[in-house]
Amino acid sequence: MSTILNIETSGKICSVALTREGVLEFDLENREGMKHAEVLAPFVERAMEEVKRKEWKLDAVAVSIGPGSYTGLRIGLSLAKGLAFSLGVPLIGVSTLKILAVKAMFRNFNFTGEEILVPMIDARRMEVFTGAYDFALNAVAGPGPMILDSESYAGLLAEKEVWFMGDGAGKAKDVIDSPNAHWMEDLYPMAKDMLALSEKALREKDFLDIAYSVPEYLKEYQTTVARPRI
Repeated sequence: MSTILNIETSGKICSVALTREGVLEFDLENREGMKHAEVLAPFVERAMEEVKRKEWKLDAVAVSIGPGSYTGLRIGLSLAKGLAFSLGVPLIGVSTLKILAVKAMFRNFNFTGEEILVPMIDARRMEVFTGAYDFALNAVAGPGPMILDSESYAGLLAEKEVWFMGDGAGKAKDVIDSPNAHWMEDLYPMAKDMLALSEKALREKDFLDIAYSVPEYLKEYQTTVARPRI
């Protein structure tokens, strides 16, 4: 039976989850802001203690690969890579946008399957990281950064019911006016929401290169250098 440790650090919530044959067995989360560097290692240690206590064999480590917080993604991927390497198990990267899309599918049981799902992760000002997906998780637009305005996703909205979700959806709600636009602003990516995607990746042997994998920022990472004080 497959056992996967899932790690999610792309946003304000840091979480880990153990899944076994697609069933959630154990999860921890911290909602106290960006304390990922403090809480992630203890969370993973507790999860691994659970694996040992139940005499399971860990089959893979899965981590949210982005987009999201640059710092959060680096923290999560760095720990996931080290753990996967030390245990000799595969490393799985899961799109944060797809995590949100799958979470939305399970949130609304009235979907027909014809709708378009548009996860949005907040960035600076009116910018979001976003993509549009059908119910098979095929990308019909993006993914990538987008500066929102009244014409954002206008083509899709003219033809389909479109559901916007995630912490960036509020920005879209302020500028998009369409009867086909629907909103799930209170959705956040969590490790326990990764299980369907990480199980699929394990079955299909869709693994990352532990040595060379990097976060999918979807935008060039920029550092800020403090000006010297005179």
